Amino acid sequence: MKTLLLCISLVPCLVHAELTVPHFFSDHMVLQRERAVSIWGKANALTEVKVEFKGKSTQTKADADGKWLVKLETGVADAKGATMLIQSGAEKKEIVDILVGEVWFASGQSNMSYQMKASPQYAGLTKKSTHPNLRMFDAPRVTAVHAQDDIPGKWAAATPETVPNFSAVAFFFARKLHLDLGIPIGVINSSWGGKPVETFTSREALNTLPGTKSLVDAQLKADANYDEKIAQEVYQKKLKNWQEMNQQDAKKAANQRGKSAQRPAPPKRPLDLEGKPGVLFNSMIHPFIGFTLRGAIWYQGEGNTYVNAVPYDLTLPLMINDWRKRWDDDFSFYYVQLANFQQPSTAPGTAHPWPLLQDRMRLVLATTPKTGMAIINDVGAANDIHPKNKKDPGERLALWALAKDYGKDITYSGPLYQSNEIKGDAIRVTFAQSGMGLKSRDGGELKRFEIAGADQKWHWAEAKIDGKDRVMVRSTEVKQPVAVRYAWAANPEGANLVNSEGLPTSVFRTDDWGQMPMPVTPKKIHKAPAKSR
Repeated sequence: MKTLLLCISLVPCLVHAELTVPHFFSDHMVLQRERAVSIWGKANALTEVKVEFKGKSTQTKADADGKWLVKLETGVADAKGATMLIQSGAEKKEIVDILVGEVWFASGQSNMSYQMKASPQYAGLTKKSTHPNLRMFDAPRVTAVHAQDDIPGKWAAATPETVPNFSAVAFFFARKLHLDLGIPIGVINSSWGGKPVETFTSREALNTLPGTKSLVDAQLKADANYDEKIAQEVYQKKLKNWQEMNQQDAKKAANQRGKSAQRPAPPKRPLDLEGKPGVLFNSMIHPFIGFTLRGAIWYQGEGNTYVNAVPYDLTLPLMINDWRKRWDDDFSFYYVQLANFQQPSTAPGTAHPWPLLQDRMRLVLATTPKTGMAIINDVGAANDIHPKNKKDPGERLALWALAKDYGKDITYSGPLYQSNEIKGDAIRVTFAQSGMGLKSRDGGELKRFEIAGADQKWHWAEAKIDGKDRVMVRSTEVKQPVAVRYAWAANPEGANLVNSEGLPTSVFRTDDWGQMPMPVTPKKIHKAPAKSR
């Protein structure tokens, strides 16, 4: 009898599922305007779920697993906080202070996660940053072996107290849109420093290119051979050595040694290591799939500069298309080109992977629709891979959005190489996005142009502006030129070609000498089925 009563008492617990939604559907959120936005969550299996917002309502039935999803029209931008009511049976859930405006997704590595408080020059601006209609959802840095449907975090409006912890690039991007458009702006920031593009891409997509598939295969093999017991034994030995070393160091004067050794990290299986293929996609991208967006902004590439299994002009489009297929939305995607970095070079023809990756970023513009690139080879620092100037990168991303998504008639990019034509002993280069005309930033002669003949030997070139959007490049040492390069260095100090708006010209080359062989065309990625809720 006791057993029967116990079973009966447990029945409600077994069939009951609390009415829930992911963390990003929460107080102070921003919903994309003028769209049928997706709202989803969990409830009791096969029960009716009703969602009401701003006088509109829609309903659906939870499936056998309790998952449900509805589409809800949001209407025009609205800065007056509204309440969403979600009901399932006797359960109710209210989400308050919801704005309607423009929503963007921000991701990448450390230069995207870089916070406002890390740049002292923004302290004064931060104290004045009270923008109740500019809001950000900051996702924590977490990993997952399998694709996740939720991630912790909360929305916060821009105030002097919250802005210091905002992504600086995302804040300046959103701030410019907010001030120029006069409507609410929401940004979801899901980024992690030091990570390659492959970890933000699904393994399904990575398996469509031989180079990236080999990374996935190696990861799966390492995971299959992973021994938790052995890994723990190795970790405990390292931890003991670290503790003993710290005890010894504590007895020494602080000025007799450098930084303390870093505490060893607990072991994790290879499929759960944050820098490995697909891991951050599972934990920090997948949860947001389906959240209705205007577009995405991206600042990453440093983690792919020196280790490139596949050229970046293939891996970045692979990720972009992977995201778009899963969202079922060809949303806009704007990214930051790498900044100038390391000691300036003084000789022409300097081979370096940094400008090679910068140039491959430029090539994505031609191969992948609805993309844009903020050129920032004028804001970097020789000794700091994290430029403190995050205002220019953020606002230059916003220029692309203002022009392409919001119809503003503006010059939205620095000059971009368009074509070249050999004219006797010179090469005439034509640029797009010259604005009212090309010019020298400092009023002096144009610098950092290189020219070469068929011998592939590079020489500094004389470059003169030839009309509104052209530059004539020549050198007395090259009688029969065949190729031109500009700003081809990790730190092209002196590069000074800009347009009428003062925006810098992107690195480019007209040759393909030394370019890595291009892998075969990616296999077709089958459109992912609608995400099960």
